[in-house]
Amino acid sequence: MKYLVLLGDGMADYKNDALGGKTPLDVANKPYIDSLAKKGIMGTVKTVPDSLKPGSDVANLSVMGYNPEKYYTGRSPLEAASMGVKLLPTDITFRCNLVTLSSEAVYEDKTMLDYSAGEITTAESAEIIKSIATAFNTNEIEFHSGISYRHLMVWHGAEMDFDLTPPHDISGKKVAEHMPGGKYADIIGGLMKKSVEILKDHPINKSRIERGLNPATSIWIWGEGTAPAIDSFYEKNGVRGSVVSAVDLVKGIGVCGGLNVPEVEGVTGTLNTNYEGKVEAVINEFKNGSDFVYLHFEGPDECGHQGDVKGKVTAIERIDKLALKPILEAFKKMGEDYAILIMPDHPTPLSVRTHTRDAVPFVLYRSTDEKNNPDYVYTEERAEATGVKVAHGYELISMLLGKK
Repeated sequence: MKYLVLLGDGMADYKNDALGGKTPLDVANKPYIDSLAKKGIMGTVKTVPDSLKPGSDVANLSVMGYNPEKYYTGRSPLEAASMGVKLLPTDITFRCNLVTLSSEAVYEDKTMLDYSAGEITTAESAEIIKSIATAFNTNEIEFHSGISYRHLMVWHGAEMDFDLTPPHDISGKKVAEHMPGGKYADIIGGLMKKSVEILKDHPINKSRIERGLNPATSIWIWGEGTAPAIDSFYEKNGVRGSVVSAVDLVKGIGVCGGLNVPEVEGVTGTLNTNYEGKVEAVINEFKNGSDFVYLHFEGPDECGHQGDVKGKVTAIERIDKLALKPILEAFKKMGEDYAILIMPDHPTPLSVRTHTRDAVPFVLYRSTDEKNNPDYVYTEERAEATGVKVAHGYELISMLLGKK
């Protein structure tokens, strides 16, 4: 038996006036997901406990079978694991976004125009982070480049006393009320402010402006955490597995859990990613000994944060057509029994442009136990109407593996 989790990050949503009072899942053309809904179990699940914030870190830990109230130590340490950055017990890590702020002279008067600096490329951002590291690295603080706008800062020997805001939570808002707080507020805020001077005349930014693209005008530091201690996925579940994703956060959970994490060329963590390459990686992982693969797509979440209604619908449709369809065809060729869990980690509603903790819809299909629900389609409302409710996201892995 082969097991697949197909995770559409932030895929769930609220009814939206721009979609005629429907959600992106309502209007998206997704025949392959809907076909599994008709032959599987559909319901809702709460992936984020009330004690934690509804981030992709918490929610993906949950879906991967780890109780976040036990295992969660912060977002950036998981990203550090994916990037190969070794952490000491006394280290604190931070996500460092490259962002686009408005041009007011006083930093606090600026507005968060774009939390991703126009989805800046990895090659461009590597050059910018190199400049940041040259200016800011000390014996205590160091910067590491990641993918696109997502980077890492490590602080050796600091105390965990921070009050930091994710930049995607304040899109279109003035930053004044969201500046760093806590014991080290002046240091963190000072780095962010000083970065403006470093970046304003950077050659990468000059080139992006000439091409009509958003420049990276500042760094934004958030997502603090300490080294994680995540149990082996194999020892917990008895199956060998892999994670296929573009984003260091999800890859880092895989690394910490001892799963294989193949690198896929051309993946971006956006709507426009290398779908074919990710599907090929999934198939290769199954052929090379993995019985479980966690396939993650970030596109719906990015579109939700950006308020991109059309893009979010397209992201769902591409997951269905460019990922699920060829994977189903590959399973048939392999001639093996299989089970598929399809779901988001959390909602990222277009109307609020950030994560919420609402329960999310899921489909669990098993080729050896097909159901007959011809009226099922995969939407938030229809999943709720089934009355199937799973209390904790981390219970779904046991259901997928047939242990519960």
